[in-house]
Amino acid sequence: MKYMLIMRATDEAFAGMMDIDVNEMIEIVGRYNQEMIQAGVLLAAEGLDDANEGVVVDYSSEPPVVTDGPYGETKELFGGFYILDVASKEEAVEWAKRSPMTGAGFKTEIRRVTTIDEMPQDNEWIKRERSWRESTGQL
Repeated sequence: MKYMLIMRATDEAFAGMMDIDVNEMIEIVGRYNQEMIQAGVLLAAEGLDDANEGVVVDYSSEPPVVTDGPYGETKELFGGFYILDVASKEEAVEWAKRSPMTGAGFKTEIRRVTTIDEMPQDNEWIKRERSWRESTGQL
């Protein structure tokens, strides 16, 4: 089963990370990533750029409204993610507990990633997506 570990933190927690030397941070996270690679569970891992560099597309009106920066009031921002292939939610939780990104203001949300096999296989759009995934080596 695939699970996404969604790395979240408050603005204050992110600000505190700025006090850590970038090479030290890379080494800390690199060790964690290497553990997951060696265990054969890591499928993908990415960090995200500063939320102030992003945009938000709000679909509450027609046409949608695009605004700069993060959501209106930020209490926790999504800072990056891991995709793991593990046997159970409990195993995903155990990996999340080992994260080096800990302390006040840091959280990891864990969500199962659904697969195309769980969708109605007779649906034309699912057939097209399956074909695309097969042609790109994703299935």
